[in-house]
Amino acid sequence: MSAALEHPLGPFTVKDWLAMDPPADGSRLELLWGYLHVTPAPSTTHQYAAGRLIRPLEDAFAACGRTDLYVVPAPNVRISTGRRLMVIPDLVVSTREPAGVSFGPEELALIVEIWSPGNPREEREDKMAGYTVAGVPFVWTIDRGHDLAGMTLTAHRFVDGSYVAENRIQTDGSATITAAPVPIDLDLSALLKRSR
Repeated sequence: MSAALEHPLGPFTVKDWLAMDPPADGSRLELLWGYLHVTPAPSTTHQYAAGRLIRPLEDAFAACGRTDLYVVPAPNVRISTGRRLMVIPDLVVSTREPAGVSFGPEELALIVEIWSPGNPREEREDKMAGYTVAGVPFVWTIDRGHDLAGMTLTAHRFVDGSYVAENRIQTDGSATITAAPVPIDLDLSALLKRSR
C-alpha cells in the first residue's frame, strides 16, 4: 500500500477545491488526499509536447471509428470525493463529450502525465495511487528527465487492481502503443518537432 493511502486525509474537500479560484500565475492547484498541491505552470516545451500528442491520438481513434473518445488537454479530474482527490493531468481521453468543469473517473479511458524534472517522487506516487483507486484503464507517463531528447513514455494498463507497464518507448523512432483504447503509432521525438 502506498504511503499516500496510509496518512490521514487533509483538511480540504473536493467541494472546497472547486470553490477556489485558480492561481493567477498559471500554476496548477491540485488536491491530493485532502492536501493542496501547487505545481508551477508547465514550461512551454512541456505544453508543446502535450499538444503534439493530441493529433496522433485523434487520428488513431478516427481510423478505428471511435467517435466516442475525446482528447482534452489539462482538464479538472475528480478522482475521488471520499479520498479528496482532484487532479489536473496533462491530457485525458474521455468517453464523454467535454462539458462542465470536470470529468469523473468513470468517464476516463486514458490519462497522460508528463513528468518534469521538478515533479517529486511523492507527487508521482500519489497521482498513480489515485489513478489506481479510480481504476482508470490506461495511464501514460512521459518522463522528460533533464534532457528533452531522452524522453521515455511508459504506457500502463490497469490489470487486477494495479498498473502493469505494457509499453516503454524512447525518442528513437516510431513504435506502437497497445496500452491504449486503440493501438497508437507514435514517434516520441515528434513531440518536440514542428509539423511540416
